[in-house]
Amino acid sequence: MSMGKPMARYAAAKRVGDFVFMSGVVAVDPATRRAVSTYEELPEAAQAPLRGLGYATGQMSVDVFEAPIVAQSWFVLERIRQIAAEHGGTMDDVVKLVQYFTHLPHYAFFNRVRGLFYPGEPPVSTVV
Repeated sequence: MSMGKPMARYAAAKRVGDFVFMSGVVAVDPATRRAVSTYEELPEAAQAPLRGLGYATGQMSVDVFEAPIVAQSWFVLERIRQIAAEHGGTMDDVVKLVQYFTHLPHYAFFNRVRGLFYPGEPPVSTVV
């Protein structure tokens, strides 16, 4: 899966000295220009760890409720990982995350997915 370039006229990231600043990252597949909403839109390499968390069960009655926020959370965190790598960094170099939720109970799903990218202590985070 290619995350592609931004779909508007802005930089996905900019290096200033030793720092890299990232633009807001959304879960939109640049190839389809649509929001990611299913597990099938993620690479198999992402689905396996999600199954380990109890997601991507293959049961429509369960997955239909969890898939959008779980898939979007993985997509956004993977894009952040890729941008950091493109600039010579890792997820350990990310010092702050700001998450915006339209439905705050979705934070629990995001938090579990974030643990795949930060098995230890995550960066400073703000939830709005």
